[in-house]
Amino acid sequence: MSTPPPNPPLAPEPAQAGRVLDARLHVLDRQVLDVDGVPVTTVDDLELAPVDGADQDHPGQRTTMLTAILTGPALATRVFGGRPPASRWVRLPWSDVTDVGTALHLDVEGASLDATWTERWVRDHIIARSPGGRHDPG
Repeated sequence: MSTPPPNPPLAPEPAQAGRVLDARLHVLDRQVLDVDGVPVTTVDDLELAPVDGADQDHPGQRTTMLTAILTGPALATRVFGGRPPASRWVRLPWSDVTDVGTALHLDVEGASLDATWTERWVRDHIIARSPGGRHDPG
């Protein structure tokens, strides 16, 4: 019995323009901060869309582009399995992201985003009605 010939070495990947990010390592489960550094949410999932490669100097090729950060009710589905319906996700456009580091920084205010509606609702309907809930304790 003869041994198969060894596989030829793989060609190195072509150099990429810009920064290459690993979604699981650099983006998912990271905290999202608004323009003032205030925490907004965490990244639960990503939205990808197919695009023509012409704008990426790959004419005639289809590629995939990261279009939005998705956040929403993902905790229960991580524990019990399944996936939240698409209508429950809050989409934050990737174009609003200015920096990816230990956290993702946005160039918009968090109060203008739908991702913080639950915190605003709890603040206005529960905390504000408790004694001392309408002023800063200082």
